[in-house]
Amino acid sequence: MTDDLYDTDPLFTPLDLEPLMLPNRVLMSPMTRSRARQPGDVQGEMHARYYAQRASAGMIVTEATQVSPQGKGYIATPGIYSEEQVEGWRTVTTAVHANGGRIFAQLWHVGRISHVSFQPDDEAPLAPSAIRANAKTFTAGGLEDVSEPRALEIGEIKAVVDEFRRAAENAEAAGFDGVELHGGNGYLIDQFLRDGSNRRKDRFGGRISNRIKFPLQVVEALTDVWGPERVGVRISPLSGFNDMRDSDPTKLFSAFVTELDRIGVAFIDVVERAGEVAPGTPLTAEEDALASTLRDNFSNAYLANGSYDAALARERIDARQADGVFFGRPFLANPDLPERIRRGAELEEARHDTFYGGEAEGYLDYPTLSWLPVE
Repeated sequence: MTDDLYDTDPLFTPLDLEPLMLPNRVLMSPMTRSRARQPGDVQGEMHARYYAQRASAGMIVTEATQVSPQGKGYIATPGIYSEEQVEGWRTVTTAVHANGGRIFAQLWHVGRISHVSFQPDDEAPLAPSAIRANAKTFTAGGLEDVSEPRALEIGEIKAVVDEFRRAAENAEAAGFDGVELHGGNGYLIDQFLRDGSNRRKDRFGGRISNRIKFPLQVVEALTDVWGPERVGVRISPLSGFNDMRDSDPTKLFSAFVTELDRIGVAFIDVVERAGEVAPGTPLTAEEDALASTLRDNFSNAYLANGSYDAALARERIDARQADGVFFGRPFLANPDLPERIRRGAELEEARHDTFYGGEAEGYLDYPTLSWLPVE
């Protein structure tokens, strides 16, 4: 790809997320890697190198990071609620900034997608309703069914909101550029949103206006710390991952996104797909229709996510169907993904057997173009 094409390529035009200016629209998606240092679920030098290698992304959103001990659902995932964790994340942000990058922390509470072995005193996981998901999680004993949760009492909900607020404050202390709320993929925020997992009879359940209350309280807690211009929200309206469903996702997520627009958050990170597909597969009519509805209800940046390749990303951005595109596995296997896309270079394939756990293999050892012969 020539420099002239680089100047006009929609993937390489800057994206203004005022006050942040992203130099390109090739964004690094959150990806759980299960390599947090034990004990303590702490990031450190190895993780700093991993993220710094990928600092050429227009923006990095970190792997999901639990806001409390109760928010943990998988082995060796990082937290951001202890001083040691904050210091570990500061190592990461310092390295990314030194390489010219921008990095947001994705804040996470898994809700019912957990196991008693992760919970303080082996207690039941927390959820909007006491409905066990047909799902599994990785524990010290291997792949196990998630545990039966208990419903959050109404008086406990504020405490969880406050955990997100403290996590946002900790992210600021750790040097992040902003935060993204993980509101998708069947975790706690998503569980409150959807009627397949939220059967509450109080003011946080039932009609849509009630089911979006707790998620919006969390969003407002984050914006209290950061201002709306440094907060994004991930949603996955059609995904059935982690045993999720809703009777009317278009109506639900239109209402939620309209409220996010009112608050003024900087972006929504929309996992558009109903299921896993090959990279570059066009959206189905249902996926495209819902994506269009959400864009119409949101004034700031619409960031698309889900099995994109460069060609489809260019097409959607050029058609103003997205403002930027998140890439997951391609960024895992190609630390310099923007440069590879810019040059039209061949992409490395991700090694599935090293996605989760382990050390440097499959984490720090993917080559960049600078390691390869110049043709």
